[in-house]
Amino acid sequence: MTFRRLILVLILVAGFWYFITHFEVRRLGAAGDPGSSLTLTEAHAAPEYTNTEMNNISVYKRVVPSVVNITAGTVTLDFFMGLVPQQDQGSGFILDKQGHILTNYHVVADARNIEVQTHDKHRYQAQVIGKDRLHDLALLQINAPNLVPAVLASSRDLQVGQQVYAIGNPFGLSGTMTSGIISAIRSVRSPEGGVPIENAIQTDAAINPGNSGGPLLNSQGEVIGINSMIAQNGAEQNAGIGFAIPIDTAKAVLADIQKYGHSRRPSLGVVTLPIGPDLAEQMGLPAQYGVLIESTVPGAAADHAGLHGGNQVAYLGNMQISTGGDLIVAIDGQEITNSQDIAEIMNQHQPGDTVTVTFFRGRRKMTARVTLGEAHDQSA
Repeated sequence: MTFRRLILVLILVAGFWYFITHFEVRRLGAAGDPGSSLTLTEAHAAPEYTNTEMNNISVYKRVVPSVVNITAGTVTLDFFMGLVPQQDQGSGFILDKQGHILTNYHVVADARNIEVQTHDKHRYQAQVIGKDRLHDLALLQINAPNLVPAVLASSRDLQVGQQVYAIGNPFGLSGTMTSGIISAIRSVRSPEGGVPIENAIQTDAAINPGNSGGPLLNSQGEVIGINSMIAQNGAEQNAGIGFAIPIDTAKAVLADIQKYGHSRRPSLGVVTLPIGPDLAEQMGLPAQYGVLIESTVPGAAADHAGLHGGNQVAYLGNMQISTGGDLIVAIDGQEITNSQDIAEIMNQHQPGDTVTVTFFRGRRKMTARVTLGEAHDQSA
């Protein structure tokens, strides 16, 4: 037995000697052990930006001093009909060194007091100079030094695919910039009041609550639109579909406010239906493009000029329409293919101006001189 124990001890000793002489033992992760030190690979020079990144940075630095945050103080009723103060936030941008600021009407519509915070974090009380509910625009003014006005471009020749940027105050996060492209140019209707925005700029640049009233910019950092609303699909956050009011529309509104103290939107006083080749063929119309007058506003411009609305009820899918009215194909010689074309022409005129409308009544081509009225509703 003693001999067996001796043999077992010798085997264990030999095994231990073999292990320590043939394998390197390290304490993994021990502090100060050079065998477990962390080695980082670092860049040998400052980062080089791509041309796209350089332009993004340039646009942001140039424009962000012109963008402001707007806090609108309102009062609502609680369950017990008590008055409860609340604050709504939006964005805007500086127009001139006199402190004029452009934003959305819905940002300040019911505000009892309005506070503007500039990029340098200073806060100023603002007063409303003019409002236009139909175009969802409002003009404010603050008394502040060293203001940096934004540069306004034109929205007339925008192209789908064009690079755009949005800067604003989404969810209260001031100075936030997002980028994308122009996805479409279309007429859309505001969910708040059903007010149409003609030639609205659709973009996939992220626009969220708080961006309203902020600028939509081209690749030169010039304002081409005013961010106004998003397609929600049940959630109040970006879904990749946002809309901006074209800056040319805003310029026309601003000119009215400066001249008259309020917006004066010219109007034909018609409710129309855009016509394309398929619909024209189905309805037996004499032209492939135009806008069909479904109805005229009683006493408005088109009614005074003798234009006719529809007198027959039909259905386009599930939508009820009126047919049999005049088909407008041109105004002052400019071809009309949809309501956006009419809106562009209206932006070039004032109430009281006279235009020549070319239209088909049945298959007879006619013209009429129409003195434009002032819009107080949702007609064109």
